Formats: sequence, structure tokens, C-alpha cells
Amino acid sequence: MLLSVENLRVSYERIKALHGIDFQMDEKEIVCIIGANGAGKSTTLRAISRLIPVEAGTKMAYMGRDLLKYSADKVVSELGISHVPEGRRLFGNLTVMENLRLATFARRDREGIKRDIERVFSIFSRLKERTTQKAGTLSGGEQQMLAVGRAFMSGRKIMLLDEPSMGLAPLLMMGVFDSLKEINQEGTTILLVEQNARMALQFAQRGYVLENGSLVLEGDSTKLLTNPKVKKAYLGG
Repeated sequence: MLLSVENLRVSYERIKALHGIDFQMDEKEIVCIIGANGAGKSTTLRAISRLIPVEAGTKMAYMGRDLLKYSADKVVSELGISHVPEGRRLFGNLTVMENLRLATFARRDREGIKRDIERVFSIFSRLKERTTQKAGTLSGGEQQMLAVGRAFMSGRKIMLLDEPSMGLAPLLMMGVFDSLKEINQEGTTILLVEQNARMALQFAQRGYVLENGSLVLEGDSTKLLTNPKVKKAYLGG
């Protein structure tokens, strides 16, 4: 078991966002979490990244280690868990290369950094053509590629992805997901939160359905795609 989450509870002041959810991930898996807006999908990723506090009773373990003992920066630098947030949140005034290098602030392996930059550019060839271009001037698809590339540089044992298809044209969206599949095949475990339920379930091996802060369904993605409740609520019938 690579990642185990038990009784994950999160509140924003008096509003309960997550009501004690449980899920697990094995190494090299692709797992998705689908659900409507406000279901708690992004909150789940932020809790794993230690960006927000969790309530008493929550247990999160990474390779047998207590994830709750790590700060957000150590989750990245020591555990190799990277987070691609919703909206990408790049440094728009910095170049493509500067964004990638900034993600390596905790690394000391110069040769490894060099190899990883070359690998990012081989996966996302369009970024190689724009190394000196400011991130804020890239297209939406290029910004998503850079956000994934930045996560690749900072830590890639697990990659947490929040709505990677948002705002992308279908062709660009397919290109991003093809690249993510390639990253996964090289050993990175992926936890995907996605509003596009069909795309997420076609991409992932397993899925969880989150409603109002509670997990209501889970299972093999192919079975969830044919589940009447999932089809009615998230797949347009």
C-alpha cells in the first residue's frame, strides 16, 4: 500500500467539507475521484498535501509513515508527493525554465535535475520551444503542461492532479492526458480529481465517487462507467 487515508475529516469553520472518507492507492496506480462541484474533491488533495488542517481522528499513511507528521514543504521534498492545483498557479512573470527550476529548490542532484528537465521537454515538446517565454503568456494547454512539468521536477512518487482538463480544448486535453499516461508508465502514481467524469474514468484504473463530502461509490473504472447511478449523475444518462 503506497497511500492510505482513513476517516479523513475536514471543516472550514463550521462547514463540514469531508465526513470521514477512506481510500487507498497502490504504487503505479492511476486513481480518480469524481463528483459535483463542492463535493470535496479539491479539499481531499489539499489535505493529502498538508495544505489544510484535518480533524482529530484522521489517519493518513504514506509507505507506512504518518503523513500527518510532515509539513507541506516536506511532503514534496522528502516524500516526493507533488500537487498540480486547480488553475495551475504558475509564476506568470517567470519564464518556463524559471518555473521548472524553481520546483527543484530542495534538490541537490544537479545531474538528476538536468536529466529531468530534458525529460519534461521530451514529454512536452512545445515547452522546449518556449523556455524563455513568460508563463503568463502561454496558452491554457501550455500552462497545464508547464504545471505538470513543474510537479514532475519537484517530486513524482505520487502526483496529485486537480482538474487538469479545465479550460482545455478537446485535442489539447487528450494531449495532456496522453502525457500523464506516459509519466505514469515511468513509475509515478497518479491521483486525479476531475469534473470530466467520463475522461477521468477512461484514464484511471479505479475510481471513487464523492458526494457532499462522503464517498458513495468506488470500484473498477470500467464498472463505474456502466453503473446506472454514475451514468445518470455524471455521464449524461
